[in-house]
Amino acid sequence: MAGATAAAPMDIDGAAAAPPAFKGKAPLSAAAAVKSSPWVEKYRPQSLADVAAHRDIVDTIDRLTDENRLPHLLLYGPPGTGKTSTILAVARKIYGSQYGNMILELNASDERGIGVVRQQIQDFASAHSLSFGAKPAVKLVLLDEADAMTKDAQFALRRVIEKYTRSTRFALICNHVNKIIPALQSRCTRFRFAPLDGSHVTERLRHIIKSEGLDVDEGGLTALVRLSNGDMRKSLNILQSTHMASQQITEEAVYLCTGNPMPKDIEQIAFWLLNEPFSTSFKLCPYLFRYS
Repeated sequence: MAGATAAAPMDIDGAAAAPPAFKGKAPLSAAAAVKSSPWVEKYRPQSLADVAAHRDIVDTIDRLTDENRLPHLLLYGPPGTGKTSTILAVARKIYGSQYGNMILELNASDERGIGVVRQQIQDFASAHSLSFGAKPAVKLVLLDEADAMTKDAQFALRRVIEKYTRSTRFALICNHVNKIIPALQSRCTRFRFAPLDGSHVTERLRHIIKSEGLDVDEGGLTALVRLSNGDMRKSLNILQSTHMASQQITEEAVYLCTGNPMPKDIEQIAFWLLNEPFSTSFKLCPYLFRYS
């Protein structure tokens, strides 16, 4: 069966490598390890029904999958809008327990050269897949951050897509679609993932807050949504970081954790600058000039 070679787990001998100062510390329990795991991965949608927003795009891809007419995909838009989560959910739906064997997932920002296209991708696409059904299953190549690929690699990928369309589907994910060559764009069905609406971010955050049993007031929730700017990943990272720093997540705690100025402070400074003499404003808000 075709598939990407699974990476061998790291052999970490913590007891032998630990310095004497840490000998007295007990290793993290399994529960503690789960608790400290990034919430971005812990609460990543596992199915298309769990994707927070972009229902029109998700429903279209879901219908194409059900009809066995999934094309090559180009998903683009700002970070944290559900591009990778959507295509991974599609792969889980298509392959089920064979997910690990039928998908090749690469981050093109790390593996961006023409050698990756000619070796890993072409080897995976050209390998024959075993299927117990009526017809062989189509494999999936997922290229995250494809806009980081070199032009030579993109031209080589164009040829691979043409050659192995019958047995493999390609899903390209990027932030800047203008960095993808037109020859690749024309071979894919494009979907733009816009920044998430505040209501979708709020709904997902409320679910996570309830699951984790967090103490978050309305001011803190509003601050999380405002600072995320439609980026679900960013909002989860801020929420987890603030929870580590403060048991009660308030508006002040969120802004203090992220280093952003409070909105009321900005309003006060603007009022002084617009209504007070320059000398008075200079005395009232000296921290504005701390880098001068």
